Amino acid sequence: MPIDARHPREIRQDIRNGKLVGITAGLGQNYVQANLAVLPRDHAYDFLLFCQRNPRPCPLLEVTDVGSPEPVGVAPGADLRTDIPRYRIYKDGVLADEVTDATPYWRDDLVAFLLGCSFTFEWALLDAGIRLWHVEQGKNVAMWRTSTPCRPAGVFHGPMVVSMRPIAAAQLAKAVTASARFPGAHGAPVHVGDPAAIGITDITRPDWGDAQEFARGDVPVFWACGVTPQAVALASRPPFMITHSPGHMFITDLPNSALSAI
Repeated sequence: MPIDARHPREIRQDIRNGKLVGITAGLGQNYVQANLAVLPRDHAYDFLLFCQRNPRPCPLLEVTDVGSPEPVGVAPGADLRTDIPRYRIYKDGVLADEVTDATPYWRDDLVAFLLGCSFTFEWALLDAGIRLWHVEQGKNVAMWRTSTPCRPAGVFHGPMVVSMRPIAAAQLAKAVTASARFPGAHGAPVHVGDPAAIGITDITRPDWGDAQEFARGDVPVFWACGVTPQAVALASRPPFMITHSPGHMFITDLPNSALSAI
């Protein structure tokens, strides 16, 4: 996938105009990308508490005012109804629709949550000389539900979701160190090695995204993932929820350095 180093405002405008509809890995070089979860006000406190109790999969970046689609803290002037390439609409825990414009589903009682995304720390991995197969091939990262339960909060409960990247064994320390600098974008891996230890039975069949290609000597490395709220939606069955489609993120105006702990 070609690296797109334009300012996020330009990229979001192309997304809003329907010119960009694919995954966002490799876009907005060195700018923070974010997961989206939108819920009615009646469920917003419980979800906020869920994020606070589960900061690894759900590192909170911003919460909008009730009814407002503008994330004024991380991207003033942006519109969360139109500036993500693809959205998912859940009703009573069932995936009801997938759209490129969420405006018809927007309501005055909705609260939007933006959560940190691993596409942010991928720039640090690339800068460290670590190859990322899905970026090179223009594919989506691979994601799975795990057997690791999140800490429940109010009505919300469910499993942690992880993303996986094949990393050369000689570069594991670099990958851990580089990603650990970004706790607001999931931080260091939650597991390295045997997928079965976290409940993944088939490494070739992700629950979301594309299967990854392993080179000789590669080790599967797993990071907490912001698709966790979608697994939680399936488990908790809230009456209504809007999310990004996995791999199709919101690109903020924040530089990655704003989330770096070092």
